[in-house]
Amino acid sequence: MNLEQLGWCNDTSAAAAFLPLAVEGFILGRISLEHRGAYRVLTERGELSARVTGQFRHQTSDGLDFPAVGDWVALQLHNQDTEATIHHLLPRRSQFVRKAAGHQTEGQVVAANVDTLLLMVGLDGDFNPRRIERYLVMAWESGARPVLMLNKADLCTDLDAKLTLLETLIFGVPVHGISAVSGQGLEVLGTYLQPGKTIALIGSSGVGKSTLTNYLLGSQRQATQTVRADDSKGRHTTTHRHLLPLPSGALLIDTPGMRELQLWSTTEGVDNTFSDVEDLASHCKFRDCHHQTEPGCAVQAAISAGDLDPRRLQSYQKLQKEQQWLEQRQDQRASLNTKRRWKQISKSIRQHYKKQ
Repeated sequence: MNLEQLGWCNDTSAAAAFLPLAVEGFILGRISLEHRGAYRVLTERGELSARVTGQFRHQTSDGLDFPAVGDWVALQLHNQDTEATIHHLLPRRSQFVRKAAGHQTEGQVVAANVDTLLLMVGLDGDFNPRRIERYLVMAWESGARPVLMLNKADLCTDLDAKLTLLETLIFGVPVHGISAVSGQGLEVLGTYLQPGKTIALIGSSGVGKSTLTNYLLGSQRQATQTVRADDSKGRHTTTHRHLLPLPSGALLIDTPGMRELQLWSTTEGVDNTFSDVEDLASHCKFRDCHHQTEPGCAVQAAISAGDLDPRRLQSYQKLQKEQQWLEQRQDQRASLNTKRRWKQISKSIRQHYKKQ
C-alpha cells in the first residue's frame, strides 16, 4: 500500500513535521495495533513490528503523547528491515480521547487521525439518550465528524419514535437506522467509506461493532457473541484497537466495547452537543445564571413551556460538573509533575557540583 492508501494527507501539519525527518533518513508509518508497549506499523514496505526508543520513552511523561492506533510516526528500520524503532510521533489532526479507566487522572487516546466517528448504539436495552449525549460530547471534541449508527433496527418496533426523540437531542449529526445482521440500511455507509479516509467504530459491548466490521471486511474476521437477553449487555469480542484496510479503500479502526466512558476534555464538545441549552442560556437575565430558581431564567422558562426536557438540562449540568472536577484533577497532576521535574533538576545539579 502507498501512503495515500494508508490515509496520508499531504496538506496536514504532519506532512510539514515529517519533511526534515525524511531528510535524516526516517521512514513514515501508521500505527495499526498497540499491545503493552509493542506496536504493529503499516508502511509502504509492509507491516512491521516496532517499539519506541528509550529516549522517546524517557522524554514522554504524558500517556497522550505515546503512539496510539491511527497515529503517524517516524521510524528507523532494523533487523533486515523487518523491525523498527519509533523515534517521533507526528501531529494529529483528530483524536478521540477518554479518561483512562481506574483512579489515576490520565487520558487515553482511543483512535487518532480519524475522519469519521461511527458512534454505534443498539436499538435494544443499550439505547440510552444520556449515554448518546456523552458520546457526542467526546466525538465533537475529537475533531472528527460524528455519525450516529442505530444498530439492530430489525429488532426495533418503535424506530420512528426513537428517531423523533433524537431529533430533539442531536444537532448537525447524521443518524442512520441499520442492522448489521440483516444488512438493512448499510448502503448508507458508502458515503463515509471513501478511499484513504479513516473511520472509527465506537460503542458499548454488544452493540454489533464486530458484526459490522465483518460486513465491511467482507469476511468473518472478527469473532461475534450474542448479548444477554435480560439487559442487552455483551462481552468484549474485540480485545484491542486495530486499524484495518477495507476493500472499499477506506481504513477502519475497530475498538473494544466501552463499559466506562469518562470525559477528558470537553470544552467545545459540550457547547456543540447542547447547543439548544447554550442558546437558551444566552437569553437568561443573569450572565452567571445556574438555571435553577433565578428570576428571568430562559432555560427554566423553556422547561415550564414544555420546549426543553428537564432531563436534558440535568445531563448538561452533570457533564459540566464532571468536567470541572476533572480539570481540577488535571491541574493538581500538572502541579505535581512540575514539582517532580524541578526536584530531578535540583538533584542533578547537586550531583554535578559534588563531582567537581
